[in-house]
Amino acid sequence: MKAVLLACVFVLMTGFAMAQTESRTEYNFLRLPVSAHAAALGGDNITLLEDDEALIFHNPALLSSVSDKTINLNYMNYMAGANTASAAYDRVVNERASWAVSGQFMDYGQMKEVDENNVETGTFSARDISVAGYFSYMLTDRLAGGISAKLITSYIGNYNSLGFGVDLGLNYYNPESQWSLSMVAKNLGGQLKAYDDRFERMPIDVQMGVSKRFVNSPLRLSATLVDLNHLDYKFIDHFVFGAEFLLSETIWIGGGYNFRRAHEMSISTSDGKSSSHGAGFSFGTGINLERFKLNLAFGKYHVSNSSIMLSVAYSL
Repeated sequence: MKAVLLACVFVLMTGFAMAQTESRTEYNFLRLPVSAHAAALGGDNITLLEDDEALIFHNPALLSSVSDKTINLNYMNYMAGANTASAAYDRVVNERASWAVSGQFMDYGQMKEVDENNVETGTFSARDISVAGYFSYMLTDRLAGGISAKLITSYIGNYNSLGFGVDLGLNYYNPESQWSLSMVAKNLGGQLKAYDDRFERMPIDVQMGVSKRFVNSPLRLSATLVDLNHLDYKFIDHFVFGAEFLLSETIWIGGGYNFRRAHEMSISTSDGKSSSHGAGFSFGTGINLERFKLNLAFGKYHVSNSSIMLSVAYSL
């Protein structure tokens, strides 16, 4: 019964998300990857079933696989002068339920302030902050559901806005065949307070994904469909692919490709051709011990800079 109720809520909220039209959105830092493991596999991955607390930022249902009393810290240099960091902590309530809290911070650094005549009058700073609570529950032995609720605030100079968002997630995992299937609806909600009189939309993102580890093989493949609430552009740009080799029980190495990111960051060259300059590609590695985890990823999320992402976790 619980599984049916959660599935109904998920379908209703997903329908609301898909009714939204593409427009300007706020709080787009929520689109950036948080887990270095997910970042290495293309940046959007909602199906990795690992003891990796950073993955709850991508799918709250994955909290069900995280060890009790885990502290997680993440960092990424987004571009020159702009950095993002996050932290999370969880508790296992019983064999089926877990909760967690997290904080996320994006600092865009100092920027020049000019008047209407383009005369510099000083500098201003900009930053985004999000705090969230999570709950996951094993609906069956193979199906987990999760929800997160977050309060988001953004500062641009003396202006401030406030928003509220909800993530809903489901994950099905078959330990015999090692298939992992997930659905997520992210950032459902809206602005509570706008910068001015104009309220902007949330960066809603409906995603579906699958991962498969091949029997007697170190290879695991992942595919994720993103932004399914907007189907007005090339379907191939919704795909994110990842591949990794599990070299041992503790060490992995992998890479991925994000078609949408490559397309959006494509720049025209002097000869009239276009090039993404490596955008879309990502790769990384990690070591996951019983109590300590360290994951590192490299990718490009802005045309002006390549980014390094670091995720560290320790179970108390």
